[in-house]
Amino acid sequence: MSDNPQAKFLTGNLFKHVTTMSLTASIGLMAIFLVDFVDMVFISMLGKAELAAAVGYAGAILFFTSSFGIGMSIAAGALVARALGQGDTQMASRRAASAMLYGVGVGALFAAAIWMNLHFLVGLMGATGETQDLAVSYMQIIVPALPLLIIGMIGGAILRAHGAAKRAMFATILAGVVNAVLDPILIFGLNLDLTGAALASVASRFAIAAASLYPIFKHYGGLQKPTSDEFREDFPAILTIAIPAILTQFATPLGQAFVTRSMAAYGEAAVAGMAIVGRLTPVAFGAVFALSGAIGPIIGQNAGAGQQDRVSQAFMEGLKFLVLWVVAMSGLLFLLRPLIAGMFAAEGLTLTLVFLFCGPLSLMFFFNGVIFVGNAAFNNLGHPFYSTWINWGRHTLGTIPFVWVGAAWFGAPGVLIGQATGGVIFGALAYVLAKRVMARGTAPAKPQEFSRQGRLMALFSLRR
Repeated sequence: MSDNPQAKFLTGNLFKHVTTMSLTASIGLMAIFLVDFVDMVFISMLGKAELAAAVGYAGAILFFTSSFGIGMSIAAGALVARALGQGDTQMASRRAASAMLYGVGVGALFAAAIWMNLHFLVGLMGATGETQDLAVSYMQIIVPALPLLIIGMIGGAILRAHGAAKRAMFATILAGVVNAVLDPILIFGLNLDLTGAALASVASRFAIAAASLYPIFKHYGGLQKPTSDEFREDFPAILTIAIPAILTQFATPLGQAFVTRSMAAYGEAAVAGMAIVGRLTPVAFGAVFALSGAIGPIIGQNAGAGQQDRVSQAFMEGLKFLVLWVVAMSGLLFLLRPLIAGMFAAEGLTLTLVFLFCGPLSLMFFFNGVIFVGNAAFNNLGHPFYSTWINWGRHTLGTIPFVWVGAAWFGAPGVLIGQATGGVIFGALAYVLAKRVMARGTAPAKPQEFSRQGRLMALFSLRR
């Protein structure tokens, strides 16, 4: 199996593989997140709390729209990695093409449905008046570009499945550079405010789509166009992973929407503080967000090759990387608290929330990371609905009652405290469940042979 040049994770030091994949993926992700962070700085410089709050409301809905693309990219990455682990490059290329076609087609319909209901969705989260109008106008520009983002996401997953972490990283960096260059020009130079930030985001989506497709066609044989029969044949395999992965991703924005609405009860300053925390989190913990997508191909290739011992070892190496990163970043956030507060001119309740996150609360992100690593194991070992159960549990039972209690005891800070506390329980559950899945030691299924239970649950989800 080591003679398969496209299955590079079957041999070598696993911690090195995990670190290389996570850091390269996180650099690309953090380029995007850093631009979002700078967006918020620029918008805060405009001096209107309504603008910052509008971005906070919009962020939850935009994450919801991108969740579809994340789910499809998980399916594409898992199928391609397992096919490569078995040495079937033709199957890998065809499955990648099928996932791309399904993702873009259905994603366009999904974006249209969201676009037509933006005013209702923003109001549902608690936005009113000028803030609601600003958030809607901001998203009316960005949402139609969702298919471009989906192309970029699936393309990046295909590259990571091949072990091409640097090429996937370049695509996201390019998108971040495009956004970063256009932001000040459009926001300040042309005085477009939120409209300028939205247009810059659309341009960055064009960039990530093009930059992720180019290396696939140049270095990895492109996307093999499936026949109509093959397209239908690929549907169940893609659906078996994509449906639970999409449902898994939907849990996060729905949970965040509840948190946003709870925070809205404490005014614009509280929502602005939460929006700043929302921008800080991915910048500081980009490597943690990247960990699931980074470790997935490592687990997938070794599962496809039947190397169960390396599957379990890769999981533990992922947790080791997680501990080191969270502790280091939490310490850095604590040291930089005054600088961060000054960048956003934070004061009052906004300052309290920023300092709370940059203090002990950031350490709690470790448990979210455990969920991410667990999801990678579930998605690549034929149990994608385990990810769904864990994530929905975390963002319902692990969010709503804890936020209620936290808000009742501590007010706006209690909303963040409650949200973080619920992650501890479901992080522990994800760890236990992942260890049980790996301990079974059964040979992984071929890419086209996913469990009957998975197919039935996928069909059930469609009927609903």
